[in-house]
Amino acid sequence: MELGIGMFGDVHIDPITGKMQSAAKRTQEIVEEIKLMDDVGVDFFGMGEHHRVDYAVSSPEIILAAAATVTKNIKLGSAVSVISSADPVKLFQDFSTVDLISNGRAEIMAGRGSFIESFPLFGYDLKDYAELFEEKLELLLRLNKQETVTWSGKFRKPLINQEVFPRPVNGSLPIWVAVGGTTSSVIRAGKLGLPVMFAIIGGAIENFKPLFEVYRQAWADNGHAMEEFQVGVHMHAFFGENGQEVANQYYPLYAAQMNRIGASRGWPPYQRSQYDFGRSIHGHLVVGDVNQSVEKILHVIEMFGLTRFSAHMDVGSPNHMDMMKAIELYGTHIIPKVKEALK
Repeated sequence: MELGIGMFGDVHIDPITGKMQSAAKRTQEIVEEIKLMDDVGVDFFGMGEHHRVDYAVSSPEIILAAAATVTKNIKLGSAVSVISSADPVKLFQDFSTVDLISNGRAEIMAGRGSFIESFPLFGYDLKDYAELFEEKLELLLRLNKQETVTWSGKFRKPLINQEVFPRPVNGSLPIWVAVGGTTSSVIRAGKLGLPVMFAIIGGAIENFKPLFEVYRQAWADNGHAMEEFQVGVHMHAFFGENGQEVANQYYPLYAAQMNRIGASRGWPPYQRSQYDFGRSIHGHLVVGDVNQSVEKILHVIEMFGLTRFSAHMDVGSPNHMDMMKAIELYGTHIIPKVKEALK
């Protein structure tokens, strides 16, 4: 069982003035936060890719390369790399380089992403949304398995006996697939024998059980060994010493970010009742003190048969010192209690 942290690189926005924190400041804070994760025993870190003014990170691999130089043990991956609008060759080379710098700690989490800004930015048409993902994932997997590649597709020039370097430390990289609620994506990952990270970022967690069952069945039906089965969840989280105090402190930041995103997607204003349900045993939020968080994480692990749990901790960009405190609590108290309970 691995317990880690994911971030999207939200920049802090002053609730009164609306002034945004600089991307330079936020990226420096992120590297410091990852270093602390390594120091306190967090198993893995995932960095998201976004191309918006309210997120500081457009290239996860750059942040991960910086983090590799100040950490020793923590796994370093994307969360996610928007593979549909990326060049799989360059993506593989970049993460192979991170793997070399980190001595074999790099991972790729491939996904469609929850935002679409990268499509016009890199010259892709949204009408090709599904085809782009399928073709580019297939090429990425080929590159990961073969040093010399011959390949052709619809959206990229062919590769003819092309050698791709550098190679990762162990010859290949762990590649995960991130999914939301799409059954076809889950079945595809199961057929390919790829580990899946489910994003549970709203509603009742019980609603996701059928997707986990479909994934497990697709994995087994396609002859993949169950001892190699890996599955995780990504859930919004924040931790404090007092459960009600941290919930009250975090709510304005979280609600403001939900409303910023919702404004472009037609969502109604975010309500405290949604937040309180999210914090309940049935909801998608892990926000509270150590004991509340341990109980919720163990509940989710047992419900879905997880091998990995990712706490997405910077939604709304809490203050850096509050982030550092939450990371410390997670690494020194929550993770040990969860792992002890699972023995």
